[in-house]
Amino acid sequence: MTGAESRASEVSERVPLDELARRLDAAWEERRPIAPLTESDGLASPADAYAIQRRWTEIRTARGERVMGQKIGLTSRAMQEQMGVDEPDYGCLWASRFFPASSGRAELPADVFIQPRAEGELAFLLGRPLGEGEVTAEDVLAATDAVAVSIEVVDSRIESWRIALCDTIADNASYGAFTVGPWSRSLRQSDLQTLRMVIRLNGAPMAEGVGAAALGHPAQAVAWLANKLSEFGVSLAPGDIVLSGSLTKSIPVATGDAFTVDVEEQPPLTAVFG
Repeated sequence: MTGAESRASEVSERVPLDELARRLDAAWEERRPIAPLTESDGLASPADAYAIQRRWTEIRTARGERVMGQKIGLTSRAMQEQMGVDEPDYGCLWASRFFPASSGRAELPADVFIQPRAEGELAFLLGRPLGEGEVTAEDVLAATDAVAVSIEVVDSRIESWRIALCDTIADNASYGAFTVGPWSRSLRQSDLQTLRMVIRLNGAPMAEGVGAAALGHPAQAVAWLANKLSEFGVSLAPGDIVLSGSLTKSIPVATGDAFTVDVEEQPPLTAVFG
């Protein structure tokens, strides 16, 4: 048994994973951060962390939550370096934190978050099954009905964003909220690898990136997700929304801020934190 496997066995014996899921749920509901599970409870196994995430989703869906799709996190080198991790992760898009945009503007209540950061991403709307076997970026594009500009709010239930990979996995990949712009079939047909995105905070340019930041191509990020989910016997389905990962670093946001994403040939999308 490796050291990591030994520590994973120890955390499973010491603290039930269900209890850790409920601890995260209480932090979400009460907006009170907790210590990193990797430190307080020795969480060291990504498999255990995903089990905690799944259990937390079950707790929420039992209360009426609905899953709209999946989000991919930590796809860009900038985000991996910012968070101190070296691989992507994924989580569920919970409908209770989806804020529709009207005329390119979404209103988000700032008081539901703990320590929010905003990201500019691309969202994929799946229209067909991805098929069996290893999924490729080409498979993803063939199964996609439309693509949209998206803003994701990442928010951590872990104190001061002091996260290791297993902390953010268990914490539903640090999901906070999301909104999307108009769904576009023409954007799906664009060269998403070279697509340029500019981020503005209160009108001031803050960051920019291109689609290649998401594992080389946003559709490749979605393919990574499909293949990762298959390890747990789960598949993406028609109607699912997938956020393919941030193209730049995340930007801290606060009450009163307006976070805007500009993508060439698409209307700007703004999230206002009120």
